[in-house]
Amino acid sequence: MRGISAWSALVTAVASVAMLGVQAEEAADSKVVSLTQDSFGKFVNDEPLSLVEFFAPWCGHCQALAPQYEVAAKELESEKIKLAKVDCTQEEALCSEQGISSFPTLKVFRNGSASPYTGPRKSEGIVNYMVKQSLPAVSDVTEINLEDFTSKDSFVVVAFAEESDKTTRDELRQFAEDHRDMYVLGVSSSKDLAKAQGVKFPALVAFRKFDDPRAKYQGKGKSLSTDEIKSFVVVESLPLMDEISAENFLNYAVTGTPLAYYFVDPASPKLDDDVKKLTKVAREFRGKVNMVWIDATKFSSHGKALNLKGDSWPAFAIQDLKTGAKFPLNDLGKDVASSVRSFVSKFASGKLSPSLKSAPVPKQTSPVIDVVADEFDKWVFDDSRDVLLELFAPWCGHCKKLAPTYEKLAELYAADAQASKQVRVAKLDGTENDIPPDADIDLAGFPTIVLKPAGKNSREFIVYDGDRTLESLVEFISTNGKHHAKVAISKDSGSAKHDEL
Repeated sequence: MRGISAWSALVTAVASVAMLGVQAEEAADSKVVSLTQDSFGKFVNDEPLSLVEFFAPWCGHCQALAPQYEVAAKELESEKIKLAKVDCTQEEALCSEQGISSFPTLKVFRNGSASPYTGPRKSEGIVNYMVKQSLPAVSDVTEINLEDFTSKDSFVVVAFAEESDKTTRDELRQFAEDHRDMYVLGVSSSKDLAKAQGVKFPALVAFRKFDDPRAKYQGKGKSLSTDEIKSFVVVESLPLMDEISAENFLNYAVTGTPLAYYFVDPASPKLDDDVKKLTKVAREFRGKVNMVWIDATKFSSHGKALNLKGDSWPAFAIQDLKTGAKFPLNDLGKDVASSVRSFVSKFASGKLSPSLKSAPVPKQTSPVIDVVADEFDKWVFDDSRDVLLELFAPWCGHCKKLAPTYEKLAELYAADAQASKQVRVAKLDGTENDIPPDADIDLAGFPTIVLKPAGKNSREFIVYDGDRTLESLVEFISTNGKHHAKVAISKDSGSAKHDEL
């Protein structure tokens, strides 16, 4: 999803928080077990579930994690889940055996069997993640254990279904297996317990430590489908309005639901009041957008990436996480809630057009067409031509190295009477222009080269991953373009030095 990549800067910024001064000297009451080559095997093999951190004392991220890890270890003691650590500057052989290439690396072990840890790095997140790992994918829930089970996490879902309802139970188990790192799920066949929760078979009840403490879904048929389970769990698992950070961003990203950001200075005296009012707006559009607030002073660059001006707060923007489409609202007026409600309503009803950042329309002075966002359709979505498009950055060394070869490529097609009508060679500055949402191009780095074959309403983009030579580029166009256009490469055309993508 294109919208996710915009958060790389956010993750980096949060991870680079000021170090907490944790040194090698360990607290006397530490519950984190220090492992060596001699003790590692026995520890991970004997423990049914454990978490091991591989670290280096000089690593800044390890230092930031250390106090969070200590708190988590103490809290997990009651769950009989042990946390351990390995100093890779002292245990080089052990860390090499475990394939450790960066710090910190965390692994979950079940009686010696390892799997990557993919959870948060804050104590609460670590605790929640490991508790979920300790539970069955779906737990049996009764009147006796309901209270204890629903206290396992800040969000717990119990399905109510007949013992004979194999469809609901199978669908729930499959969903639980696919999402066991994220949700705590249970099932109950008690009609009395269902009645006490105000539901009938089949149904879902969410128990939460935020917003309304309970949310219910009454099944429409005899059994619950995967879509019913997923829709309910995904929507109800997120607070109506919460601060977003690197710690919880993925919780929103995996839903695929558009993300609506309220950019605000956290020192603003109106923050609490505005968030309270916006929470009501968020409830109105539950399931259509996920609404969050974000520290505008810390993440102003993210605001600019969403095409906000970035010099005046508060501001608001919606981002389609699937397409990357951006919908900024710079002027919120005096009534923030009213402005946001109107804006989100238009978005939800499809009445807003995405904002596209575009460089000024240039004069075309080269065989390589200089594309900007405002003219993307004109030059790239040309049904009559195969269009080779390079997305570049002015500062990119590989792009600069490719430039002479790319210019020569364009000259070859422009000089051929037939090929000039069949092929267009173009480029777009990816730092000054947004990619239109209907152009399915994943810009993962520079340069990115794609081919849009000719054809009525053709929107397919084929990624080029070959050599950056004239011969390879010409062959790529000939093989993948609709016209299969070919041009001759004369000896004096030269060829760029072989350079792998």
